[in-house]
Amino acid sequence: MAARLISPEGMLQQTPYHHVAIAEGTTYVTVAGQVGQRGNDPVPAGDLAAQVAQALRNTALGLAGAGATFTDVVRLTFYVAGWTADQIETFMAGVHSVADEIGLPVPMPPASLIGVEVLFEPDVLVEVEATAVLP
Repeated sequence: MAARLISPEGMLQQTPYHHVAIAEGTTYVTVAGQVGQRGNDPVPAGDLAAQVAQALRNTALGLAGAGATFTDVVRLTFYVAGWTADQIETFMAGVHSVADEIGLPVPMPPASLIGVEVLFEPDVLVEVEATAVLP
């Protein structure tokens, strides 16, 4: 069953994500932090948009492994190393470049973007976590 995504009246409407996800189910799926690296290939250093796109592709693979898709996702969390507000266009370019390919609805499910000083390796700029609910 797909999650129902809403942004109730009175909440900020100009966001690239919905504020609320409503899901009923019995199987809770979490996908651990996925980064912008394809398999064992090196991460594309310094390219935030490319890393966002690949991290979302990797998240889609994790969801598929559990029998889920982005329509089942009730929460996304993005951690971005060295985040500054002027990076939002580049970040969103990465999201939009892959959304159709992986079935990511836009606006996205409820999401948070958290700026961090550094992730686990110096060239890693983004990490994505997902939570989904299956019937």
